[in-house]
Amino acid sequence: MFYFDQLLHGIERRSLWLIPAVALLRLVFVASSELDLIGDEAYYWEWSRRPDWCYFSKPPMVAWLIGGFTWLLGDETWVVRLPAVVLGAVSLWFLQATARGFFGPRASVLCLLLILATPAQVLANFLMTIDPPLYCFWIMTLYFLRRALFADDSRAWWWAGFSAAAALLSKQAALLLPLMLAVFLLLDAQRRHYLRREFCWFLLPVVLVVVQIVVWNHAHDWVMFGHSKSHFTPHDAIDGWQRLKHGLEFIAYQLLLLSPLIWLMTLGVTLQGLVQFKTLSAERRFLWLFGPVLILAVIALSLLQKVQGNWPMPFYLSALILLAGDWLDGHWSRLMKPALAFGAMLVVITYALPLALKLLHLQGTPLDPTKRFNQWRTMAASIDAGRRKTGVDLADSFVIATGHRYLASGLAFYLAGHPPVFRFETSGMVQSQYELWSAPDAGFSGKDAFVVSEDGPDRFSPKLAAAFQSLTWIARINNPARPQHPYHLYLGRQLTHWPGFFLDAHHEYANTAP
Repeated sequence: MFYFDQLLHGIERRSLWLIPAVALLRLVFVASSELDLIGDEAYYWEWSRRPDWCYFSKPPMVAWLIGGFTWLLGDETWVVRLPAVVLGAVSLWFLQATARGFFGPRASVLCLLLILATPAQVLANFLMTIDPPLYCFWIMTLYFLRRALFADDSRAWWWAGFSAAAALLSKQAALLLPLMLAVFLLLDAQRRHYLRREFCWFLLPVVLVVVQIVVWNHAHDWVMFGHSKSHFTPHDAIDGWQRLKHGLEFIAYQLLLLSPLIWLMTLGVTLQGLVQFKTLSAERRFLWLFGPVLILAVIALSLLQKVQGNWPMPFYLSALILLAGDWLDGHWSRLMKPALAFGAMLVVITYALPLALKLLHLQGTPLDPTKRFNQWRTMAASIDAGRRKTGVDLADSFVIATGHRYLASGLAFYLAGHPPVFRFETSGMVQSQYELWSAPDAGFSGKDAFVVSEDGPDRFSPKLAAAFQSLTWIARINNPARPQHPYHLYLGRQLTHWPGFFLDAHHEYANTAP
């Protein structure tokens, strides 16, 4: 215990340099990584090319951030991921400052070490999805709410409101912030008077964001609300065994993302707060309501339906602060050091994994868990080679993708010159942001298009084939992620219309596939 205290004290004295050093290491990892964007990252990059107030499935913050960085530094893989590194560094500072405000400097250092020893932090500061901005603005909100509620800082109410609004611009889950604040104030007689005025100050920026999202959705047939609802609407009836399986899978993800011992300790803190809620101090009750109780809610939900492993991640921020506070009170002393050591080992393995796979020549094999990161660049190179062989002016043509939205967005990012890419949805329904954007307009009439599809010539959509004067099969494209399901490249000559708006014309479908 004595040596551990010395370690914490030494880190505390150098904490000014710790977060920048971590951020620098993360930046080097992102800049040197050869891993392609995953589907979501490329999809959000596509959003960023068309700035808007909302999108098909999420609010706009992720697109705004990617758009700002790529506007400054260019459309490169590492630039798309750079906001995650910046947001991660800001998150660490606010997490440490919040823990210090609640439990003092030693707890703040321990909380910082705990979060750095979770593999989830590697992903959250590498992949630029909706999660990095949500985590950042969530902990910023808790920081300012602590100052407002427990340090009598009246200006902090406004800053907390702006942070919560930014969190809501990142993900719909941030609506839990005003909800849990209202619950806390209703339960705390000493601070209930804040509901009359200060809570309204906090709520004002959040309401403005809600209005913006509602107005956009009203103009787009409420697509984001429908998409969000689908996450909580079981598609098929499931039996008790399937429910248990979903729950166990969810727990397995938590053990992996937080590391086993750290997750078990946070679960202990969560259950302890549930049993002792009435006797908790106001500060601990605040932290429990903004994290652990929500973790319990997601665990319960996982027994009713399939739940994504990243859903409760922002809730662990306050749980880790509580855990650090409990450690100061003499709890978890035997588990803390092995938990930090084992978590740190998992983090090192996570960072070293891409290099180890390369040195051991395991890339692309069934043992490679990073296969989903090594797909689009290779495919795009093959497709570009096929496009050039046709002799068509690539600058005066465009691309159509059929199938999953990830195919369209991955090609849009990695094909040479970032050509215009449209997605053809064979069902005719709105299934992604691509269907909300305009179809090829009159400016594309008469132009040639390269079509990339999972369907071979015998299964190709007749509606899409009929949109061109002729359609010719060009090549089979290897799919690194699923070799047994290759893609096919076609050349469509002279677009006459977009399917759904048929014109009288003669169309010819030329099947030149071997």
